[in-house]
Amino acid sequence: MAQNIYDDPEFFAKYAGLPRSVVGLGAAYEWPVFRALLPDVTGKSVLDLGCGTGALARRLRELGAARVLGIDVSVRMLAEAQIRTADLAILYHRSTIEAIGADMGPFDLVVSSLALHYVADFSSVCRAVARLLAPGGTVVFSVEHPMFTARAEQDWCVDGKTSRHYWPVENYADEGLRQTNWLGSPVHKYHRTVATYGNALIDAGFHIRRLEEPVPSQAFLDAKGAPAYERNRPLFLLISAAR
Repeated sequence: MAQNIYDDPEFFAKYAGLPRSVVGLGAAYEWPVFRALLPDVTGKSVLDLGCGTGALARRLRELGAARVLGIDVSVRMLAEAQIRTADLAILYHRSTIEAIGADMGPFDLVVSSLALHYVADFSSVCRAVARLLAPGGTVVFSVEHPMFTARAEQDWCVDGKTSRHYWPVENYADEGLRQTNWLGSPVHKYHRTVATYGNALIDAGFHIRRLEEPVPSQAFLDAKGAPAYERNRPLFLLISAAR
């Protein structure tokens, strides 16, 4: 059973207050990189896996997509998406990512922003996406970087003498469930290596076009009042692949 932490009222209230929730993609430093990985979406049909409150779906329509179907397991997320969306070419449907079927397609493009690290069986999702895509279709997605998910603590280590911050990478090869604490609640995520992400796509018949590991610019950190050491490790992994 997929975890549905976003329907917990207390957790959702905290999530709704995050800059990404309030501002949208403009608060996501990786968005320009994600945007660059997208093909020309003009006139295309798109499936958004783990669509949340619909920020990516709405942006894809602004970029020219003909229709977008967003799926998410959270009732609260989908309700907020409906409130924020005044576009009949964007539809939302409640479903787990694991339950997508070929009858939902075909689509020219499948996207997912920071949702697939919640999925236990990534290989199965890759195969399902391959069946959903039209010939020549593309998948573009972002996940929390495996350097970030390797340890359940997901936090910096600090040198007691120099106060220098280090990002530890332990248990990197030990893939599987990680229970972390985020926004004061236990959250289940799944750690897998970069090789596993790539090979699962290849085994499903995809050709990997590009991988990106963006870090925030110093200007971005300065604007947010964030420390410079946030540039010392990638937080996200982005992949584009073609069927």
